[in-house]
Amino acid sequence: MIILITGASHTGKTALAQRLLEKYKYPYLSIDHLKMGLIRSGNTALTPLSDDSALTDYLWPIVREMIKTAIENKQNLIVEGCYIPLEWSKDFEQEYLVNIKYYCLVMSKKYIINHFNDIKKYASVVENRMDDEGCTIETVLKDNAEILKQCQIYKTDYLLIDDEYQIDLEL
Repeated sequence: MIILITGASHTGKTALAQRLLEKYKYPYLSIDHLKMGLIRSGNTALTPLSDDSALTDYLWPIVREMIKTAIENKQNLIVEGCYIPLEWSKDFEQEYLVNIKYYCLVMSKKYIINHFNDIKKYASVVENRMDDEGCTIETVLKDNAEILKQCQIYKTDYLLIDDEYQIDLEL
């Protein structure tokens, strides 16, 4: 089984992947780690500050083929990151799709306004964010509104975090 977890920055993708690893013992791939490995090794001219769409265009074909390989080998894998396109399913034939579960995390405006201090507090719960100055209530509101809009355009399922942060996935 492949579990895809995506969403805007600071929605808890990595924390959810870590909880699923601990519960189900499925390994997970952080697309951010892949991104930084490719950048630091000089395999791309992209940088951590490159446009998200450019990073997605570069990273997704690699991640997509890793997913196919894991399915072909009957391996479980959690893949998390913001570089999973919302139209991801078009890249897989049915034989692959039946082995993939997809979750897009979206925080509501109400949740962000009421819990922004918590969002910042838990930003480094799994990995150390070295520079988190760009995370403001305005950017979190904007990013989540855009993801929600895109989910609606592409008719993609999403998990709305509205009143409290409670995500329990049963695989």
